[in-house]
Amino acid sequence: MTREALIDQIKQKRSFLCVGLDTDIKKIPKHLLDYEDPVFEFNKQIIAATADLCVAYKPNIAFYESGGMSGWQSLQKTCKEIPSDCLHIADAKRGDIGNTAAMYAKAFFEEESGLAFDAVTVAPYMGEDSVTPFLSFPGKWAIVLALTSNKGSLDFQYIQDRTGVHLFERVIQKVNAWGTTANLMYVVGATQGEAFKLIRKQAPEHFLLVPGVGAQGGSLEEVCAYGMNKDCCLLVNATRSIIYAGTGKDFAEQARNEALQLQKAMEAELIKYGVIG
Repeated sequence: MTREALIDQIKQKRSFLCVGLDTDIKKIPKHLLDYEDPVFEFNKQIIAATADLCVAYKPNIAFYESGGMSGWQSLQKTCKEIPSDCLHIADAKRGDIGNTAAMYAKAFFEEESGLAFDAVTVAPYMGEDSVTPFLSFPGKWAIVLALTSNKGSLDFQYIQDRTGVHLFERVIQKVNAWGTTANLMYVVGATQGEAFKLIRKQAPEHFLLVPGVGAQGGSLEEVCAYGMNKDCCLLVNATRSIIYAGTGKDFAEQARNEALQLQKAMEAELIKYGVIG
């Protein structure tokens, strides 16, 4: 999916919602355990209930890797279930170098793996050769960790140099030179508030993938106030608040209700900032 196509989807759906598919078999409704592949059945019904309300889906790869071969099969089937008008994001946070990074990119981007994601999250700590292999695939995106929403983000990301510039700002400055706004995004946690101002100084036109709205307590209004630009260029992810909204046989309907509330709030923000009429 190109940058232009993604912006068009945001405007058409009046939404910049990304639904996380961090599917834990211990948390899905019990009746699904009667299916041959309970994880896939759960994902399939969540996707069917929310596809018109969101522009991206983001399976967290750890939830599938932990299941071994059957977990990968669930992931492959889930990828095929995600509509083509939604961005397919592999939340893998890969961060190795050289040929290894190239193999990770091949695994997540190429059809022969059975996945063919549009984008993958990447950790930049090891530098250029841990990121650029993901940028060599035409039409694909690397989503680089910049400023995350976890407690441990304070350990390194906010370290300042002698000029007062934070490490996360330096990361963005450096990574910007390796790609473009057409193949690079950044992960910025919704709980970071006014730090979005600093992010936008370094990356005014890049898409930002924003986890942390919903169960983690991030504010959609604050994210938009500091992070939205003329094309929106935000993908706000919600996971637990949507996929685990219900525990009964109507779980997909409950998920849709939660997604719809968030989509309506996003629509209001898009109108407020002039992205849509």
